[in-house]
Amino acid sequence: MNAPPLTWRVARLVERRAETPTARTLVLDVPGWPGHLPGQHVDVRLTAADGYQAARSYSLAAPADGERIELTVQRVPDGEVSPYLIDVWAPGDPVEVRGPVGGWFVWRAADTAPVLLVAGGSGVVPLMAMARARRAAGSRTPFRLIYSARTPEDVFYADELRRRARDDRGLDVTYVYTRAAPVRWRGEPHRIGPADVNTHGWPADLEPLCYVCGPTGFVETVADLLVGLGHQPRRVRTERFGPTG
Repeated sequence: MNAPPLTWRVARLVERRAETPTARTLVLDVPGWPGHLPGQHVDVRLTAADGYQAARSYSLAAPADGERIELTVQRVPDGEVSPYLIDVWAPGDPVEVRGPVGGWFVWRAADTAPVLLVAGGSGVVPLMAMARARRAAGSRTPFRLIYSARTPEDVFYADELRRRARDDRGLDVTYVYTRAAPVRWRGEPHRIGPADVNTHGWPADLEPLCYVCGPTGFVETVADLLVGLGHQPRRVRTERFGPTG
């Protein structure tokens, strides 16, 4: 049976929260929103006064909550959509959204296999939706998150991840920094490699579900590492984005 066609809905901004110097979480009210699964995304469309339209895709940052959704948007230099959403869009102003989109890169609370989340930069957004959905569902499925960021200042959801790593039983969080690391962080800044995935991920014989999200090069590297470590390709799910995200 075919799914019903996606339609554009008018959404209005409710709240804006700073995550990093260049990223904001946007809370939207979307009347008629049908709900979604963690890992799915939406299309956001802007229409100028002269009729010109620009649309971009953004991952949903939180599990379903009635007609309210959350997006975390990083400003793209010279972008057409993200600077407006971050700097201009005011509470009550409308935009159009369409979704939810995607059905493969999702996590369901009924899944009981261990979960490995590997994020590169803003690729943490849909993975954070999964971690939040796990907590909301009271799931005991063990999660491990390996988060690669340029510097500590570039980490999305830093305070929340710190709390979750401390308070959520079964959720482990590991950081890999590529440009600059905190004073107490062991090792030197580096790109994610086999030792990071082997040490902080799950053994392949446990057959975990692996979700990898980030820039294309990052995703391809990590997916190859996982398969090289013995993980079944069908259990490695990937989501990637280009420069305009």
